[in-house]
Amino acid sequence: MKRRLIAMVIPLLLVPSLPAAEEEVELPRDEYIRANYTKYEYRIPMRDGVKLFTVVYEPNDRSAKYPILLFRTPYSVRPYGADRYKTQLGPSEEYEKDGFIFVFQDVRGKYMSEGEFVNMRPHIDKKKDRSQIDESTDTYDTIEWLLDHLDNHNGKVGQWGISYPGFFTSAGMIDSHPALKAASPQAPIADWFWDDMHHHGAFVLSLSFQFFYVFGQERPEPTTERPDRFEFGTPDGYQFFLDVGPLKNANEKYLKDKINFWNEITQHPNYDEFWQSRNILPNLKNIKAAVMIVGGWYDTEDLYGPLKTYRAVEKNNKGIFNVLVMGPWFHGGWAWSEGEKLGDVEFGFKTSEYYRDKVELAFFKHFLKGGDDPGLPEALMFETGANRWRRFNAWPPEERTVKRLYLQTDGRLTFEMPTAEQSSSDAYVSDPAKPVPFTKEITLGWSRKYMTEDQRFAGRRPDVLVYRTDVLKEDLTLAGPIQANLWVSTTGSASDFVVKVIDVYPDEIPGYDKESGELNRGGQQTLVRAEVFRGRFRESYEEPKPFTPNEVVKVSFELQDVLHTFKRGHCVMVQIQSSWFPFIDRNPQKFVPNIFEAEEDDFIKVTNSIHRSRQYPSHLEIGILE
Repeated sequence: MKRRLIAMVIPLLLVPSLPAAEEEVELPRDEYIRANYTKYEYRIPMRDGVKLFTVVYEPNDRSAKYPILLFRTPYSVRPYGADRYKTQLGPSEEYEKDGFIFVFQDVRGKYMSEGEFVNMRPHIDKKKDRSQIDESTDTYDTIEWLLDHLDNHNGKVGQWGISYPGFFTSAGMIDSHPALKAASPQAPIADWFWDDMHHHGAFVLSLSFQFFYVFGQERPEPTTERPDRFEFGTPDGYQFFLDVGPLKNANEKYLKDKINFWNEITQHPNYDEFWQSRNILPNLKNIKAAVMIVGGWYDTEDLYGPLKTYRAVEKNNKGIFNVLVMGPWFHGGWAWSEGEKLGDVEFGFKTSEYYRDKVELAFFKHFLKGGDDPGLPEALMFETGANRWRRFNAWPPEERTVKRLYLQTDGRLTFEMPTAEQSSSDAYVSDPAKPVPFTKEITLGWSRKYMTEDQRFAGRRPDVLVYRTDVLKEDLTLAGPIQANLWVSTTGSASDFVVKVIDVYPDEIPGYDKESGELNRGGQQTLVRAEVFRGRFRESYEEPKPFTPNEVVKVSFELQDVLHTFKRGHCVMVQIQSSWFPFIDRNPQKFVPNIFEAEEDDFIKVTNSIHRSRQYPSHLEIGILE
């Protein structure tokens, strides 16, 4: 393949090599990059002839050879122009001082790269036809070209990326180039039917609308320009999306059929071949590089991605180096924040700094530069509640014990099976005209802070059921996935069910100083984990089914993993509701074949019941570390 590829190099404005900055002079980060790196721009041909715009920053110091650190993105490699430099090249400035060849690439069909962009481009089986392209082949061809045309590399390549670039990193690991020695998918998208754009089939409205209004616009020719953002005309996202009405109105009022992928989403409300082909998890095979997967416990966009990517890599690639790192971060917070606090919760120290210096950089230096073994465990996990890093030989931990927390009468939550023999239930009215807000903030976005937010604003509503344990006499540590098993009935034919697990603080906090100005956390109900399930998919995600009014049926779904300690003196709380707006779109509650085509009169008020008896023992399955 090396000799098939023909370089197409853009005429370059070569910046003269400058002497390395003297050690005693501390230059600002952007000035250090200009002084110590030279920027080049290339158009790298792929096997089908399409050329991808690629920017290379090479160290001026030629006394050593450097590994290549590759970042492929659909979000632009700006600034464009060989004389215009980025203000940061690596995940932290320590990378720039340590020395790498930094490579940034506009993926196929985005910004200055040629070709057609396809969202979550399906992976192809190269055994059948090696002439076809996907993100794996584009990564392979890029690495091959770089090795052939850059003259000061050490023959080793690393790749990393956060969110969508995390997906491209995952794709690059598949059937990977032999020179790819280290890869770190961070908050990687894995399957848009479960992360980012859907949760268990429920549509993530606020994120999808804002994202695709910009990201989904057509780009007929290569460009350096970004599309304009949507102007809401109000800071109140709840009211804006409520005023939109049925989802079909979003297109009629605002998108005007100009966003192709939005149209595709609305045409594929179920988990059909369109979505299945965009699930990268089954294809994470033939990985030879060392892998470090990174995620945040409070990532509202991509919590599913890192957890499921780790498990898929582990299952399909026996014997490779595969590490999972999960910290107390929002989406990308390990790179873009100090990681000391989020919303109502403080973590006690700068968790992101520890990760960037002692974990991430150490990983790349070891596998790309022969640096010291960082001594990483199989799973490096931050334990929220106790605020400490934990090391495990497997994830979920092998030593955990799975137990059941049952919903009981009078809003109690216990480890004992309900004693009532006859059907017993709690009911609430779910009204799509007055959906439960997902946050108490006035916000247009999906809010980083809602993942740790005090839930008293929701628990006081009549359409939210609340269950809680007695005050804990000992610490209780949950580890691994949480499974909700509910027996439900509805007076309608369609409903969503949202389950929230909450850490309830004592009413009185010892040592609280009223004069200090600090937040009084007495009675605080901190969100630990929450998930929504679209009830039509209770038997199959491919073939939805209406509820029979008033018939009791089982609804089971996963809430994703946690590692959280409920301290003694605290309580465990569970809240259950049927809307979570506008994070999740409103369920009409009248079954229609396609919610994206629902009419105004399909939105009806219903009464939903959660059953709790020996016959219908609604409960959560949790893993406990003794």
